Amino acid sequence: MGNQKKKIRKVLIANRGEIALRILRTVKELSMDSVVIYEKQDSEAYYIRLADDAIMIGDGPRKDYLDIEKILWAARKSGSDAIHPGYGFLSEIPEFSAECERAGIVFIGPPPDVIRSLGNKVIARDIMQKANIPFIPGTKDLYRGDAGLREAIAFGRKYGYPVMLKASSGGGGRGIRKVTGEADLEVQLPLARAEALSAFGDESVYVEKCIEAPRHIEIQILADQYGHIIHLGSRDCSIQRRHQKLLEIAPADLPAEVMNAMYQAAIEAARVAGYVNAGTVEFLVDSKTNEFWFMEMNTRLQVEHTVTEELTGVDIVREQIRIAEGEHLRIPMERIHLLGKAVQVRINAEDPKNNFLPEGGKRLEVYQSPGGPGVRLDGLVYQGYKIPTEYDSLMVKMTIRGFNWEQTIQRLKRALQGFLIVGPKSTIPFYMAICDEPDFLAGTFDTGYLETHPEIFNYPEGEREIAKLSRLIAETHAKKINPYAY
Repeated sequence: MGNQKKKIRKVLIANRGEIALRILRTVKELSMDSVVIYEKQDSEAYYIRLADDAIMIGDGPRKDYLDIEKILWAARKSGSDAIHPGYGFLSEIPEFSAECERAGIVFIGPPPDVIRSLGNKVIARDIMQKANIPFIPGTKDLYRGDAGLREAIAFGRKYGYPVMLKASSGGGGRGIRKVTGEADLEVQLPLARAEALSAFGDESVYVEKCIEAPRHIEIQILADQYGHIIHLGSRDCSIQRRHQKLLEIAPADLPAEVMNAMYQAAIEAARVAGYVNAGTVEFLVDSKTNEFWFMEMNTRLQVEHTVTEELTGVDIVREQIRIAEGEHLRIPMERIHLLGKAVQVRINAEDPKNNFLPEGGKRLEVYQSPGGPGVRLDGLVYQGYKIPTEYDSLMVKMTIRGFNWEQTIQRLKRALQGFLIVGPKSTIPFYMAICDEPDFLAGTFDTGYLETHPEIFNYPEGEREIAKLSRLIAETHAKKINPYAY
């Protein structure tokens, strides 16, 4: 991509939910016009009312947000000269970035060849090998049929079990299967291929050595088209369910020499890949030895970018837009200070006790959010909002910042106690239980945390919500006010 500058006047946000609102806010701050798109099921969404223009692109569900032609049509119809893809949907599809380029529309993200290379986990590993960055032992794309099974068996015999089957085009925790032995491998391989084809339109899979109970650490980077690259610190995303993150902490609590080595590895990875815009380099870290390995690079804005923003004061979306305009990075590395701790929790409409089953279709009868020092909310719901059944169950991300880990947890607990949602079950009481768990308080956790701490699922069911609602109704009745009118 040659060096070029183009002033952006109007941004189309090719996404939905809380991230659409998040991007919209920065676009407004930059005095740019905003356009949102939506499927029929999202017609109640709050951000539609805030945008300068809103275009319904179809009845959905989901398929219209994945339709490049429809989104480009909406961009042309609205006169948008830039598109921000958010996360998920088309954000890591190289053809979308390429089609934007062909249409003369600025894609607020990396160029298509970079997305294509880093989106394929096997090619990404080859890039990291050239950069001398340690990566977990793994195969190339497995051959089709029996040859691929023989290849996988040979790898398992060489490196031992368990191993991981992974979709080559995977992301977001999907297309990953843990395999415990050869008999299991024979069963799982065709299932993994089918899952990869369904999720990503590509049945390619590869095998990787399984690192047992590692920590999952990621480094946020920013890179402009002139070769300037900085990092914005680290995030610990180890507490997960089914390879999907629940809770993210910044910065990671690791020795300074380990963190510095990871920062340099992340910057070198971006340099060798020719990276431009915001991205995240993800590593697995041995909990005992602190040895680390490259896992993948996400070529988009992350769900958990808020913890980094709160810690550094850098608006990552703003920097994405400036970089896309062809501007130089104006943040010197020495200005990045990681003071204190920040943590993000995802308040989902789910029942953690029932394997995090989504609560779609339920309406928020009461929604009372917390505030005060160190509390940030990024959400899309409001009182009376009906949780769609067709999309993910995220209602609001809550990011807490404190002077140190102890104060951050105290603030998190205070904010959770003040967060009242009546209607769908939510992850709030689950996080309350985590706040009292000794290992979490000590900062000692890895990707096996939920499996090794089943007691956190023993929180009281519904008692807190019912008691709070009863008290709220009693108090407001005494004052003769409508309890739902706030």
